[in-house]
Amino acid sequence: MAQRRTARRRVETVASGVAELVPDPDRDTAWTLLLDGAPQSHVDLADPTYLQFEYVRRMAAAIDLAAPAGRPLRALHLGGGALTLPRYLAATRPGSPQRVVEIDGPLVELVRQALPLPVNANVRVRVADARAAVEGMRDAGYDLVVLDVFAGARTPAHLASAEFLREVARVLDPAGWLIANVADGPPLKHARSQVATIRAALPDACLIADAGVLRGRRFGNLVVLAGRTPPPIAELTRRAAGDWFPGRVETDLERFTGGAAPVPDATAVASPAPPEGLFSNRK
Repeated sequence: MAQRRTARRRVETVASGVAELVPDPDRDTAWTLLLDGAPQSHVDLADPTYLQFEYVRRMAAAIDLAAPAGRPLRALHLGGGALTLPRYLAATRPGSPQRVVEIDGPLVELVRQALPLPVNANVRVRVADARAAVEGMRDAGYDLVVLDVFAGARTPAHLASAEFLREVARVLDPAGWLIANVADGPPLKHARSQVATIRAALPDACLIADAGVLRGRRFGNLVVLAGRTPPPIAELTRRAAGDWFPGRVETDLERFTGGAAPVPDATAVASPAPPEGLFSNRK
């Protein structure tokens, strides 16, 4: 079995680096996508509701609570990877019209060939820069925007500014939600500024993350849920606490940001690189 799985491993050079599709040793229909050694996505082709990464489960919980169960959502995914959340949304909310914007065309082709979408998934993938694509979209066209863009293991600076977040807010329905994945570590300077930047455009927000990450003890992912109406804190808290790797919901974002100001284009920077060796045990 090990030899057969090794033979199925696929490595290709794409626009953003070296992409690896690694079979999951525990699930015969599942794969992990790595870019330059950093895990980007995990997909089970037979069960798109199986979500391996804890931060993806937190994002999925927010999606579940964005509308009554089963109701289709107009969704925009900025950052594609292996299309984990578009697959999840297609399975849990059939009929949802979804658009994905991914800048890496060769990666899109690799995923289409090796990890094809279900035939009934209403998912369109556009190869483009996320900011340029959003700037050309109509107002209030989406119920949900998922922001999960990484060049390697870092979010580009032009997707971390107040000007960009205003564009994201513009394309959201007034009752819609932004779900953003922010990666950071001690002392959480980037995360604090990103929360302030997001809240300047979408003021009602909360954070979901591992307690150690929220306290600035280690590098990790913080999920920001933001909109123009109060988020469903009680249910998010219940789901985060009941996860395989329990998380916390932070609602006191004034305290969390600590006076950090929204970041304009002129001073925006990419998210910090993860510590060396962080992903070595995930391959």
